[in-house]
Order: sequence, then C-alpha cells, then structure tokens
Amino acid sequence: MQSPMPLVQALVHLGPKRLAIRDGYHGVHVSIEVYKKSRPDLELIDIDDEFRPGDVCWIETPLNPTGEARNLKHYADKIHAVGGRLIVDSTFAPPPLQDAFASGADIVLHSATKYLGGHSDLLCGVLAVKDLQEWHALWHLRTFTGNMMGSLESFLLLRSLKTFELRVTRQAASGEALAQWLHKISQTPAGQTYDGVRGGCIRRVWHATLQEQDQEWVKKQMPGGGPACFTIELEDPDEARILPYLLELFIPATSLGGVESLIEQRYLSDPKEDKRRLRLSVGLENLEDLKEDLRQGLNKVTEKVKERA
Repeated sequence: MQSPMPLVQALVHLGPKRLAIRDGYHGVHVSIEVYKKSRPDLELIDIDDEFRPGDVCWIETPLNPTGEARNLKHYADKIHAVGGRLIVDSTFAPPPLQDAFASGADIVLHSATKYLGGHSDLLCGVLAVKDLQEWHALWHLRTFTGNMMGSLESFLLLRSLKTFELRVTRQAASGEALAQWLHKISQTPAGQTYDGVRGGCIRRVWHATLQEQDQEWVKKQMPGGGPACFTIELEDPDEARILPYLLELFIPATSLGGVESLIEQRYLSDPKEDKRRLRLSVGLENLEDLKEDLRQGLNKVTEKVKERA
C-alpha cells in the first residue's frame, strides 16, 4: 500500500476511541486529522497520560526528525495492562536495527519508501502484524479499499530487499559515527577547534546513542545499532539555511533512507520546527568523505552569511 496509508488502515482496523501519540513525523499527524473527519469522536491523548481499556498507543521510535529512541517495553507494558494495543512506527530503525515485535509491539509500520526501498525511487508503506487472523482481516480491508502497490513499485522493492541488510547496517554505523563526531564539535567552545572544525557553530546533536541515561534499554531495544538519520542544531538560523547548499556530498533535499546522504533545514518541510535545526540522512558514502564535506561547509558558512547580509 502507499505510504502513509498503513496508519489509516491500522486506525480503521482497530477503531479506537482514544489514541495516545506525541511528536514524530508531521505527516502522521496530518493523516490522523484526515481520519478524524470520519471519526470526529476520536480523542487524542499524550503517551504519558493514563490509559483506559480500548486505547491505542502510537509510538514512533527512533523519532523523526531527531533520531531519539523511546522505550518500547515501557509503553507496551503500560498499554497492555489495560487491554490496549501498541502501534510502532519503526521507519527510522528497520530490521536488523530493531525488532519492535520483540519489545511488545502489536502492529509495526514502516514507510518502505525510505530504508526498505533505499534508492529514492518508489512509494510504499508496510503494515505488519503477528497474528494470522488479524492479517486476514487486514488483507480483506486492503482488498476493498484498493491500496495496492503497482507492479513497478513491487519490482523495485523486491530489488532493494536484496541489498537491504548490507545497506542499513552500513548506514547505521556511519550515522552513529557521524553523530558522535558532530556531538564532540558541539562540545567545543568558540575559539577552539575539534578535528579541524571551529567550535561554537553547533549547539546540539540528537541521536539515540547520545541518550546517555537510557543506553541500557536503548542497546537492548536496538541491538543492530542506532539510526542513520538524526538532527543537529546550529547556533545561527541563517547558517542552518545556507549550510546545505555549501556541501558537495550531502544533497539538500527532504526524504531519507536512500543510498545518497541528504540534509535539510527541517523548517522548510515542517514550519513548527526550529529554523536552526538540520536533519541529516546518512547514505553509503565513505565516512571520512562525509566528515570532510561537513568540515569544509561548517568552516565556510559564517563567511557566506556575512557576504549575503
């Protein structure tokens, strides 16, 4: 089916009166508002509110756009204690990075447009369940709502799955290393340098492996490594606007999960985001080449901002 239809299909299938959700991909929230046109009585609550029987909890982990992880076992235990269901959007950490079912998920969703497709040339969404009877019910629903992939998209996805594990593990390793490197730059004071990059240019870096107090459950939940997509926040919004266009390997574009590295000022896709924040999606390029690309861009961007002032 086409992404983001798996979300709508899951809600139609479960028919909850209350949905617990917080943050995450802005397109999910738009899809929920579309669904509410036919279910105006649907109540939205926070994932840390008290749950009731029949509730559905929606967890996106790692989170878009930051790459932060959420404790699936905690929310699985909480929602199952009242007989509710847990839906997990695992787009940022597909197998082999994370098995959401092993952490208690009832339904797992993927935007297969991203890592499963991996080549930025198809649109697809995946809805996976553990129970065969539930699978039959969803198959029946899909048959009569017409959410079928085209033959070309099916062919492209099958092609991509042949290299899926190799791609994802390489991207995750490079993404984690790059996030750690950028984090060290963010800890470097202005007037000093780290590995050839001026300090004081990066304010903060988000990534699952940087959640220091959570590493015990993060490593258990994501044994294959952290996400290849994460967010950095620069000190200056003008520098965040210009930096993507100073890079040579990182392409200034939205989407993620492809073999090519991408960078975007997230504000351009989601106006609620801070203008200083950039989302990076790490591809298959050489890690040292990616570092050098960011190094030259970060060292050059201040002067470019002054030139355009």
